[in-house]
Amino acid sequence: MDQKTFERFDMALPPVRTKWYLRPLTYLLSAPDVWLHRTKIRYNGTEGLKPPYIILCNHNAFLDFKVLTKAIFPQRANYIVAIDGFIGREKLLRNVGCICKRKFTNDLVLIRQLKQVLKNGDAAVIYAEARYSLCGTTAVLPSSLGKMIKIFKVPVVSFICHGHHVDSPFWNLYKRGIRPTEAEMSLLFTPDDLKELSVDEINDRIVQAYQYDDYAWQKERGLKTHYKKRAEGLHKVLYQCPACKTEFRMSSKGTTLKCDACGKTWTLSPLNELSADTGETEFSHIPDWYEWERANVRAEVEAGTYSSGPLPVEVDTLPNAKRYIYLGKGTLVHDMNGFTVSGNDVDGDPFLMEKPVSSLYSCHIEYDYLGKSGDCVDLNTLDDTWYIYPYAKEKAAQERLRAENPGFSVTKMALATEELYFHERAAEGKPCRKGLA
Repeated sequence: MDQKTFERFDMALPPVRTKWYLRPLTYLLSAPDVWLHRTKIRYNGTEGLKPPYIILCNHNAFLDFKVLTKAIFPQRANYIVAIDGFIGREKLLRNVGCICKRKFTNDLVLIRQLKQVLKNGDAAVIYAEARYSLCGTTAVLPSSLGKMIKIFKVPVVSFICHGHHVDSPFWNLYKRGIRPTEAEMSLLFTPDDLKELSVDEINDRIVQAYQYDDYAWQKERGLKTHYKKRAEGLHKVLYQCPACKTEFRMSSKGTTLKCDACGKTWTLSPLNELSADTGETEFSHIPDWYEWERANVRAEVEAGTYSSGPLPVEVDTLPNAKRYIYLGKGTLVHDMNGFTVSGNDVDGDPFLMEKPVSSLYSCHIEYDYLGKSGDCVDLNTLDDTWYIYPYAKEKAAQERLRAENPGFSVTKMALATEELYFHERAAEGKPCRKGLA
């Protein structure tokens, strides 16, 4: 299979201003969900603000886009969207103002496109976390953000939504009916602020604006979810047992989270609080358990012992927005050197992708991708995206092989990607600022 002959997505096409006839349509398609969730939108210093300006948003669910559409209507905006969002609908997405981006790549073309959006007199919408939050808390942000917005010299606002993760968590997208949800649109910087502040000062203010915790927000407001399967999928995020410390043996069913190694169980309440059914409740707050796992990964990285793999994998490639192309079978290694994916395609030709630690401050993962495929990691170059499925591409086959040979978690790989990057930067005498990469 000659990958050089694949048609590539044209990333350099200039952004399209939202077609006039599609603007009311996007509002009408967004309004029912916003109304259903009784979303409360608060404006802090942004009343009457007109484009051009930049909007920095958090990212927890597709509802994010709908609430923002409601908040800024009838203003025009261009949204940065990952390439998989364009599959089978590239023309439509371009016409409603979407700009394609391959995740976690340094794309200078994007800077030119954002500059054009602002020159057009429109709003530029950036989901700086570049992925859905895994557990309803802030993901790491790129340190290049401050430098970029300082260059553009236009107002910058934050748009932070609350409740979208607990309504439809990334690890189980079933909608829980949480309402009312909330959103705040706040003025972060005026052009004069950007002129006077340093890049570090700008980044610090952005990180502060992005601080959120959906589970804490839910508990503060007493918003209960009575979905009977509310714990199912949570083991994808909480992959390590805090009782016996075993990894990759967690499971979930109904409202119960269980370690299949030691047998300990926890019940998830309607307020998404965990309680041990017997013995100590190590973590009642889901993000605390997640950060404990991160600390354990960090210890492995600092000891130089972190390694996931080698794992047998199947790989899909997405060179354009038409369809996934099955590349072939291979091997995935994620260790102190970064990611290495190698194998042979369906024609027997070799393939290889290497992502050294310094090239990747975070990575995108999926759980039960598309509802039929298993867990995966997606790695990107400027002209391709690989979806890498440990053991097997199909969900059922992956779960069967995983049960027979437990030994991986895409969540751990995501945590390790970040901790490896932070560790390498510190070793070079260039430690990252808090919340930034």
